[in-house]
Amino acid sequence: MVLEYKTVDLFGKPLFTWVNIRTPARIAAPMPDNEACFTYVLEGENISYSESEAVVAFQGQAMLSKCGHYVAKMLSKEKEAVFSSVTVHFRKEVLEIIYSHSFPSFLKNESTSVKHTSAKVATTSLIKKYFEGILLLFTHNDLVSEEILILKLKEIIVLLLNTENAPVIKDIMSSLFTKRSFKFKEVIEAHICSGISISELAQLTNKSLSAFKKEFYNVYQDTPGHYIMNRKLEKVAELLLVSDNSVQDIAFDCGFKSTSHLSRSFKDKYHMTPSKYRNNLVLK
Repeated sequence: MVLEYKTVDLFGKPLFTWVNIRTPARIAAPMPDNEACFTYVLEGENISYSESEAVVAFQGQAMLSKCGHYVAKMLSKEKEAVFSSVTVHFRKEVLEIIYSHSFPSFLKNESTSVKHTSAKVATTSLIKKYFEGILLLFTHNDLVSEEILILKLKEIIVLLLNTENAPVIKDIMSSLFTKRSFKFKEVIEAHICSGISISELAQLTNKSLSAFKKEFYNVYQDTPGHYIMNRKLEKVAELLLVSDNSVQDIAFDCGFKSTSHLSRSFKDKYHMTPSKYRNNLVLK
């Protein structure tokens, strides 16, 4: 549930948004070809699932996301609390206006081969101070002017291009508005252990639930639920063999909600608990 939503607009479009959301929450967050965003987490935790990966940002951290399909999960330390974030919105038409006489090179060299659609950004002291200044704009209308907003937009672009993980960020920035096409199987295989629902997987493939299930069966000759659970259990069995991590950690890493959930499912497939499976391997 959205508790509060504020915007600061530039050229009639939201440039900055400040949102407070009751946790836990899961929402579909698709971004069209002409949009991208940079989100700073003020409170809570944000897990952003794209077609190819999952990026986690905690309080005081930030992530950059290009155009594409996303599912966002907002969490907090308490069972029910508030997730809060501030987002800078990059819109192609706005950037074309403010850079009309000197369009930056990183926006000219559009690439379709970029591996990442989103990435966590190193939150330097300059980036943190930047967002402290942005928060003032929501409560002090006297500070808001077109000139100030243009300067603030250009400022965050410069800061992003000079972060510690600048190569990844530059790759994303060079393709902010170039949507990469993902094959159906790419999306599925990327999220076998993500713990997202079948309906959320359908959203990431940009299909209705019924169309998704039909396509899934055509590709895998199996239902989504059965196939994904089987693959997750195979991953658990592999990790029990090669990893020293606890069963609890393995359960979490493979997208199970609890060790009891894993144990029940694992026993159905392997006719023994994960602990006994590991012990049998050690004895051999």
